[in-house]
Order: sequence, then C-alpha cells, then structure tokens
Amino acid sequence: MKWSDLAWSEIPDVLAHCGQAALLPVGATEQHGPHLGTGVDFIIAEQLCFKVAEQTGVPVLPVVPYGCSIGHSQRWPGTLGLQPVTLIQMIKEIGDWAWHSHIRRLFIINAHVTNAAPLRCALEMLRAEHDGFMVTVLNTATLSERVRTFHAQDAVDWHANDAETSLMMHIAPQAVRPELCIHADDPDRTTHCVFAHPVNRTSLNGVTGYPSQASATKGAEWFDWMVQDLAQLVQRGISEHPPLNNPYHTLPEGNHHEH
Repeated sequence: MKWSDLAWSEIPDVLAHCGQAALLPVGATEQHGPHLGTGVDFIIAEQLCFKVAEQTGVPVLPVVPYGCSIGHSQRWPGTLGLQPVTLIQMIKEIGDWAWHSHIRRLFIINAHVTNAAPLRCALEMLRAEHDGFMVTVLNTATLSERVRTFHAQDAVDWHANDAETSLMMHIAPQAVRPELCIHADDPDRTTHCVFAHPVNRTSLNGVTGYPSQASATKGAEWFDWMVQDLAQLVQRGISEHPPLNNPYHTLPEGNHHEH
C-alpha cells in the first residue's frame, strides 16, 4: 500500500475503499546516542504505517525523514534539522497536493516529539483552506496509555532510551550497535526543570534513559502494541464524520448583514 508504488489510474479505487484516507509518516534525521543510527524516528514512523496499512487498506504516503531537530544542537554529528516554519510549510504543501489527489482524511503519524507543534500548525492551515479536509496528528509515543508508559518508564524526557533501542532492535537491527548500548546510559536530568533545555545541556552523549535495558523481545511486543493501537484509531477515523455539517466560510442563516 505504498503511494509511491501506485499508478495514478489505481489511486481513486484505493482511496474509495478506505474512506479517502492516507497515512503520512513523519520523523527526523538526528543523533540518537552512540549506539543507534540517525534514522530512528523516520524508520519507526514508516514501519509502523506499513504495518497499519496492511490491516486497514489505507495507503502510506512517502515518509518525511527530516523534522524539527534543532533542539539536539550541533554538539554531535548526524542531526539534519528543519526550522519549525520550514516543517510547517512542507507539511502544508504536501497536504495541499493530497487534497487535490482526493484524500479527505489525512493521518499524520509523527515519531519525533518536537515535530508536534509545527505539525499542529500545518493542520490548522490545511483545514482552514480546504473545507471538509479532516487532518489529525497522531504521535507514535502517545497512541495509548500503554504505549505512553513504556516509552517513559526509564526517563520522562526520553531519547534513544530503552524504548527506542528495543523498537529498533526489532524493526531495524542493522541500525543498532548492541555492544555500545551497555555504556550509553545517561539519566534524565530534566525532571525539576522549568525551562525546556536543548539536549547539549541535558545529556552527556545524546541519550536520555537506559538503553542497556533494551531487548528485541521487548521491542517486538511494544511494536505490536503500537500497531494494534494505531490501527484501531485509523479504523475509527476512516468512518468518522464531523459532528455538524456546517460550512467553514459562510454565516448561519439569518446572520447575513446587508450593506
């Protein structure tokens, strides 16, 4: 169900069978400590969407592999970050073209925490411009309470931790350096902070959490939870309609003022 594999002649029929819906995986390319490859976020987003597509029939748009990663600083090589306004505009323009391809339900599946605000801004712009366009941003680490819990069990401000390392051991083991995991642990230093500090001021090595605790077995179970919980949300969204059918750009009857 990859959008990139579909011919234009096939797309209308595919969309007709899934409520005119599509999945847009969004991640980042950034340092993930000394033990993980830089593609963690976009790999998780894309692989999760592929599995959900198998269950729901909703096509997967090409992954956005860059995100708002500027908080990771330039202390470690590997991060390729976008400014928030750049990500907003990129997603807005992708959404515009999705609308013109007759996508009416867009699930933005985000696997990088600090993408959330720019993606929400793009959502606001898309639904204001295209009346009837239903757009949601679903963050992979908070799909459900059980998913939220395992992500944060070793660090509230987690990054490259047990959760991400375990997930990668399962879905992309080639991007994991197991021999380095045992030495990569770094505690969460942010629990009493008022300000949101960049990673260069919170971590010694780009990690927040305990990747030494990771295992492919845990990753397999946790990834399965994510697939189940996202698929359930997507299935609900495929048949969802707005509570009211009022148009965006017109006043209610009786409220028109003559000039």
